[in-house]
Amino acid sequence: MFVAGFPAGAWGTNCYLVAPAAGEECVIVDPGHEATQGVEDLIREHRLKPVAVLLTHGHIDHIASVVPVCGAQGVPAWIHPDDRYMMSDPARGLGRAIGQQIMGSITVGEPDDVRELTDGAVLELAGLRLTVDHAPGHTKGSVTFRTPSQSDIPPVLFSGDLLFAGSVGRTDLPGGDSEAIMRSLARVCLPLDDATVVLSGHGGQTTIGRERATNPYLQQAAGALGAPALPRRGM
Repeated sequence: MFVAGFPAGAWGTNCYLVAPAAGEECVIVDPGHEATQGVEDLIREHRLKPVAVLLTHGHIDHIASVVPVCGAQGVPAWIHPDDRYMMSDPARGLGRAIGQQIMGSITVGEPDDVRELTDGAVLELAGLRLTVDHAPGHTKGSVTFRTPSQSDIPPVLFSGDLLFAGSVGRTDLPGGDSEAIMRSLARVCLPLDDATVVLSGHGGQTTIGRERATNPYLQQAAGALGAPALPRRGM
């Protein structure tokens, strides 16, 4: 599998282009703030043909470029229905104080073709097989996308803002829930093989094995649902 990515915009949100190999069809995961040029550059550099945009959740730092990217490529966007409202009204997902500060000149709205994700769905796109896991806690409609194991190729988890290297997503914005994110960590992440590569919404890559051994929140999820105050990672 081929993955190319870059941190986009003011919030450094990771945008990924995923394909079976360079020169083939691909999906675009989380085209966030000021991601359009970076997406176009990777498409051209690696001769990729996008067929869909996949959104791990609806916060503006993950979806700000969804309309221009979908429009330029003529592809649909996939999002969980619980977060779909943020495509047209992202300030609602941030709270009034934060939303008024950051929206500024960012143009928002739904692309022409929006499709809704469901828990456990298997997406067959661009020659890829991606399983959707609903993972509420950061937002009500947060999801992850995971690939299957393939002989000597480790599976990959696109975790959005559920799981980071050494941390987890913030839960203090509207729709956030600290107990729900612990349940999502337990249900979505803990059953995965240690070799699973984690490509998250912010920061560098890690593995499930590394996080199982070192991430205090994943360790907490393995024990009980109660959790300490969560750090402010992601929007």
